[in-house]
Formats: sequence, structure tokens, C-alpha cells
Amino acid sequence: MNHYPVLKGVGDVQMESQPLREVGPDEVLVRMSCVGICGSDLSLMYKGRLGDYELAPPLGIGHEASGVISKCGANVKHLKPGDRVALEPGEPCRKCDLCVAGKYNVCGETDFHSSPVPNPGSLARYSYHRADMCHKLPEGVSQEEGAVLEPLSVAINACRRAEVCLGSSLLICGSGAIGLFCLVAAKAMGATNIIMTDVREEALKRAKKMGADHTLLVGGGQGQDDPKHLAKEVERVLGCRPEATLECSGVPSSTAMAIYATRSGGVVALVGIGAEYVSLPIFNAAIRELDIRGVFKYVGCYPVGINMIAKGLVDVKPLITHRFAFEEVVKAFETLRSGKDGVIKCVVSCE
Repeated sequence: MNHYPVLKGVGDVQMESQPLREVGPDEVLVRMSCVGICGSDLSLMYKGRLGDYELAPPLGIGHEASGVISKCGANVKHLKPGDRVALEPGEPCRKCDLCVAGKYNVCGETDFHSSPVPNPGSLARYSYHRADMCHKLPEGVSQEEGAVLEPLSVAINACRRAEVCLGSSLLICGSGAIGLFCLVAAKAMGATNIIMTDVREEALKRAKKMGADHTLLVGGGQGQDDPKHLAKEVERVLGCRPEATLECSGVPSSTAMAIYATRSGGVVALVGIGAEYVSLPIFNAAIRELDIRGVFKYVGCYPVGINMIAKGLVDVKPLITHRFAFEEVVKAFETLRSGKDGVIKCVVSCE
């Protein structure tokens, strides 16, 4: 039997079971090891929506996952039972123009709005997964590190979209989990002058400890939170206007500040998911030829992330702050939601 939690409604998690079925020819059965909980999961759990997607229960939980191959389909040749793997979520068709062009993350045949997480999700005792979306973990890369390859891959894709390279100056808006993953990825990709913002002093202290060159506290009120004013503060603290910005908070005022702060001809990459509609200074961006680019998931980033971890180019272990048993999934959500006790990333053990 397979056991897994299901989101039945806002804040309503129930455990379900079903018999294991036969493995399809191009898929594998994975005995799950670790699953991370992220901000997107929180939004679905407590708000019932993610961007413009509205919760359509029953919905599975979890997409940051690692496990061990239990069975392989008849057509699977590159994996075998016992292999440790990270599971890349997604169902690209591999046939449409976008997939053929290498943009399988925005596959023209895949509808994110129909179900962003399959039911059951990765948070389960077992999971059936496409074999071509499973990535073998080498010795030295743990199951926990395999689970957080998902947010690391988002960060790698974000840095690529923002054209982060050797010597880049960079603004990262938001020092939560995804902001910190972007920080470690950007440093590994060569960024040498990085400033991070947040409304929480403790978050900025963590960012500094993780390697941020500068930090800036925002959200103080008293007229100091005007996006133009904050943009000037970024320039003052950083010593220049950043060549690129990774907006990880999803907060409209922060996105506006990112546009004002980034130098002409630069890139603002939208990593965080916020409201469906926002008001932004588009004229300012247009006359300065500022590129505003979306970031959705990842394209070929899992192998890069695995190599980064295996070769010691990034250290994601400090970002895994809280661990929970399979039966404690609700507690994991509540802990991450509280933002207390230095929580960054919660990982649930499915063993």
C-alpha cells in the first residue's frame, strides 16, 4: 500500500492510502526518502491559491523530493533498483516546439493551472515518476541534498535568466529560502558584489552569514519605503547600481524598487510569485531598456546542481534547518509558516 497526505481544502490535510499499481514502461517506482516544503506549498495550504491558480482539491503535497529506485519500467535502461535519485517535477511532452527548442519548463502541452502538484504528490511512501525526470545522486550527495536540488535548480535557472556571471553585481530582493538559494548559486556562478534585502533583521543576518556582501533592511515605514528611495539606498550600500536583480519576495513594492534600482540595460528576473496583477513603473523600465524576465522552474539545471554540490561549489546543508517525520507533515507546515526558530527549509522524511 502507498500512504500519502492530501490537501482536501484550505488548511485541511488528510492521509489517504491506495494499492501500488504496475510500473509503466517509461517510469519508475521510487521509495521516497526526503521531501522539502516550500513557499508555494504554504500558499496552497493556507491561502488556497498560487499566483492565479486556485486550489482544486484533492491536491497532492510536495515536489522537492529524493528517493531510491524500487522498480523500473521495461523501457528504462539508465536506472536500476537501488539507485538514489532526485525527482525533477514536471510532465513535459518533449514533442512540442517549446520542448524541442529546449524550453520544456514552459511546455505548450502542459497546463500548470490544471494541477500544479499531482495527486499523490511527492510526499508519499512511494511515488511513480517519469524515468527521464529522475537524476542519479553520486556518492557524497545526501538524500536531503537531493530533495533541495529543486529550489537550487530554480536559483540556477534564475541566475541564468538574469545573466549572472563572473564579476556580476547583483541585488536579491527577499532573504527567505529561495533568496538564499539564489545567493549560493549566484556566488558559485561568479557574482562578486551582492546585496540582499528583507523586512526581517534576523533574515539579513542569515544572508550575511551565507555570504552576502551587503544587506539592506526594508519595511521600516515613516516614508523610508518608497521604491525610489530604497533604490537609491541600494546604490549607496552596494557602491553601484546592480547589473541584475533577482526579485524573490513577490511583493509589488519590492518589484517596483527592483526596477528603479537596476542599472540601465540590466535585467530584473521575477523569481517570487505574488499577486496576479500589480502596478509597476513600466515606463521607467522601457526608457532605460531594462529587461523584465519571468522565471519558471528550471531547464536542465538538476545535473548542474548535482555537480555543484558534489564538487563543493555550493553548500546547501545550512539551509536545511528543520526535519520532521512523515506523520508530522502538518507540523512541518506550521513551523515554516511561523517563521520562528531560524526556519529556512523544512524537510520531511518519508522513510
